[in-house]
Amino acid sequence: MTSNETRRSLPLPPGKFGLPVIGETLSFFGDRDFNDKRQNQYGLIYKTHIFGQRTVIMSGSEANRFLFTHDNSYFTSTWPYSTRTLLGPQSLATQSGNEHTSRRRLMAQAFLPKAIAGYLPGMEQITDRYLKQWETPGEMTWYPELRTYMFDIASTVLIGTETGSETAYLSQIFKTWCEGLFSIPINLPWTQFGKALRCRTLLLEKIEEIVRRRQQETGPRTDALGLLLAAQDEEGNGLTLDELKDQVLLLLFAGHETLTSALSSFCLLLAQHPQVITKLREEQQKVGFTGSLTMEMLKEMAYLEQVIKEVLRLIPPVGGAFRRVVKSCEFNDYQIPEGWMVWYQINTTHQDSSIYPNPKEFDPERFRADRAEEKQKAFGFIPFGGGARECVGKAFAMLVLRVFGTHLVHGYDWELLPDQNLELITVPTPSPRDGLRVKFKRRG
Repeated sequence: MTSNETRRSLPLPPGKFGLPVIGETLSFFGDRDFNDKRQNQYGLIYKTHIFGQRTVIMSGSEANRFLFTHDNSYFTSTWPYSTRTLLGPQSLATQSGNEHTSRRRLMAQAFLPKAIAGYLPGMEQITDRYLKQWETPGEMTWYPELRTYMFDIASTVLIGTETGSETAYLSQIFKTWCEGLFSIPINLPWTQFGKALRCRTLLLEKIEEIVRRRQQETGPRTDALGLLLAAQDEEGNGLTLDELKDQVLLLLFAGHETLTSALSSFCLLLAQHPQVITKLREEQQKVGFTGSLTMEMLKEMAYLEQVIKEVLRLIPPVGGAFRRVVKSCEFNDYQIPEGWMVWYQINTTHQDSSIYPNPKEFDPERFRADRAEEKQKAFGFIPFGGGARECVGKAFAMLVLRVFGTHLVHGYDWELLPDQNLELITVPTPSPRDGLRVKFKRRG
């Protein structure tokens, strides 16, 4: 590594900062080709000014490796002001250093193999109920339905709420809260951020009610909230009420917003590739699936896993993430100054043709054991991030996708209705502009 003097004499990455104060934030939101245009002009690393911060945007597996291996030395996790404020100061997503490590250890208990296996029966029950419900209209706009389904799974399986009206009410507030996560942080009653802040207050009140209800129960429960309520650090201290509220809010967000996006991409891509559905059904017959799953059975469904991975590669639910530069460093002969932000790109990494030939093509076979394209470069496949901050709920996410995918493919046929806009809105997570309109029916 070069000395500080040499590093300071290195050029900044190419790019421009845009307008005073707001920089290029409006283009970042409003132009879906924001990154492509700048990469064509400047290459895989460039500078900009977004969310009130001078920012370096980096892409590719080498950039990912550099970032993930220097977490907590050159970089610390950060989020734009709007995201940090809405997630809350006690949230695992906004913590760093030792605090993050010890809290992550507590949260991780809810996602160990034993806990994951315990979520399977409840998940199957809810999935079955929703699939039957969707038969009736015959035609529907699927995305909002998938959002309610996923919120039901997250709130029932992770925090043990009673299903039904409670879910529908919370789901709507959550939607408005999510819409403010990456917004311009102006707190007025009619701005996205202002509305989202009000929703945060409502959500925390509801979560406090759930937590207090659970604290009164005598026997422990094995869902994520049960494990968090029982969790203690080395000194024997549990989480405070404020901490519990922020962590539960994060669990509900991470457990449903990104997964709704992944489920909708799964449904969309399979509707466009019926030959994949045929192959999945053949695999189900081979492993003897007739309507009820076991963890062993899921392990045998190798093709299903390839399909899910390809969905997550082609339309990753999270486009990238932020780091704050805590110590100036250099990458690819450019200096990255202390105090700046770095945004690493998941999307662009997954479109790298040196890792994935014909990257725009939906080809689950690329994840077959004998091809394993994603293993050619470290950090070339990062739908869940990487390094010390890789998504703690990754196993939960994969279980949801497997359970939903298996039951959907086994029992139902669906086709895309004509005359709809399937272009993806990408903020806060990818979803088809017209909400994914389908004709849906039970098989046979």
